[in-house]
Amino acid sequence: MSVNELSGGEALARMLAAHEVGPMFGMGGFQLLPFYDAVRRLELTHHLVNDERSGVFAADAYAKVSGRVGVCDATLGPGATNLVTGLVEALNAGSPLVAITGDSNRAHSWKNMTQESRQVEILRPAVKEVIRVEVIERIPELVRRAFALATSGRPGPVVLDVPEDIAHGSSPFDEAEFHAHARSLSAPSMRTRADTGSVDAAVRLLRGAQRPVLLAGGGVHLSGAADELQRFVEGQGIPVAHTISGKGAIACTHRLSAGLFGRYERIANALVESADCLLVVGCKLGEIATRRYALLPRGVPIVHLDIAADEFGRVADPTVALWCDAREGIRDLATALAPDAERLRRERESYGEEVAGRMAAWRESVGPRLASDEVPINMARLMSEFNRALADDALLVADGGFAAHWAGLLYDTRRPGRGFIPDRGFASIGYGLPACIGAMFAAGGRPVVGLTGDAGFNMSLGELETARRLGLGFTIVIVNNAASGYVKALQHLVYGEDGYQSSDLAETDYARVADAMGCRGIRVADPEEIAPALAAGIAGGEVPTVIDVLVTREPARMLPGVDSRAVS
Repeated sequence: MSVNELSGGEALARMLAAHEVGPMFGMGGFQLLPFYDAVRRLELTHHLVNDERSGVFAADAYAKVSGRVGVCDATLGPGATNLVTGLVEALNAGSPLVAITGDSNRAHSWKNMTQESRQVEILRPAVKEVIRVEVIERIPELVRRAFALATSGRPGPVVLDVPEDIAHGSSPFDEAEFHAHARSLSAPSMRTRADTGSVDAAVRLLRGAQRPVLLAGGGVHLSGAADELQRFVEGQGIPVAHTISGKGAIACTHRLSAGLFGRYERIANALVESADCLLVVGCKLGEIATRRYALLPRGVPIVHLDIAADEFGRVADPTVALWCDAREGIRDLATALAPDAERLRRERESYGEEVAGRMAAWRESVGPRLASDEVPINMARLMSEFNRALADDALLVADGGFAAHWAGLLYDTRRPGRGFIPDRGFASIGYGLPACIGAMFAAGGRPVVGLTGDAGFNMSLGELETARRLGLGFTIVIVNNAASGYVKALQHLVYGEDGYQSSDLAETDYARVADAMGCRGIRVADPEEIAPALAAGIAGGEVPTVIDVLVTREPARMLPGVDSRAVS
């Protein structure tokens, strides 16, 4: 037995090394100095960010792309409270994260220590669990617990709260204690299966359905189930509609893809309304997906498959609830339906042709907008250029609001899997740039392109310095409409042309901003300039490329097909 006297900070760092963590993002403070020193000596990868919220966004995107646990840290007080928005994104989106927060010295707590707050109470509702380290010797055990919680069930964020005296204190540690459970290195750490009675009941409904529709959410990607799902629907002849987070559940270009459903959609809502059975997989059926809870037709049987049992009945009572991992549930359904698959596929052949025909007709109807040469640039034309420029393996990161809605509707992934990374858990703007940083570390050479609005970019543009310092050659496209575009469009929708308030921004040349920060800036004012700008950015380099695209300023045309019933 080998025993060494170690600081709490070093014990923490050694446990992260045992869990083979990827890049960590954070801003240090006195409370965690021993941890930072150990990270340096152990040669772990840690990057300074300019805002703690950006650190948790970067960790979230890393986790979404890799499936591994994202790690971030912050000092006490404002450092910890700055994490809240990103932690709620991870909680709602199911991203496995461990966030380390320094806290006050327990010998002096609640004596007006600098930056002290009730941060444990503040953080608790934003995460799956807050684990406060009260005994230094328990650090190995509690780190293992944090990773186990982050990766099991519906994945999510866990906070490790480390008081100053724990990080700076020391204790003898047995080297054998610094180990990890292999299953907790990535999500899902364990897979569950539904009971056979529920599977049989679901199979009876699906076997008798002539016009079933599968509604896919982000849980498909959390489970790594996209390939399985595409094989299943091909074998059964079932069309798939997806949420913004579920894009890539099957390839958007697949003949059975009905595209986005809900508030923004192509052809999917009509299919849902005429379905005789709905199979919901890894989808929370939230406000946008259901057009404020009005989309799902009454009387149509619903088979709801989800890892989180508390989602059953939250929006619609399922006829059958399958409490299981998405991949395992799809496999069980495929196995049980296998004897009938050929017959069902043949009977639904004309249904599949109908779906493909509707999609082709939709594409023809929007063709003029996709090819528009108007100036300022039409958003549909911009997204059309994305579809032409991005390779099949590209990763498109979409900021909240305006950017995510247009990309969710019009961007086409061409293979199953997570190629589209939106922040739909909390839909906060400011995600795009820091998420590109995190995605780059998980991309494995895949090109990374971000799409953000000017309002969202303003929130995090300081991270251009971070990306330049780290030598990350991703591309970020700014939808520049000199406004908080989503808000302005909604004001126009509800109050008309005289109803704008606090939604306009100063016209800014973000290409010049990028140049001034040592990055590459390209300003695009003509639609013919989009393709060469994207090509230049995707070609890469050692610094980010910022493409500043001047898009329509007309509020009535900013949102992709929304009406007042969907937002009132």
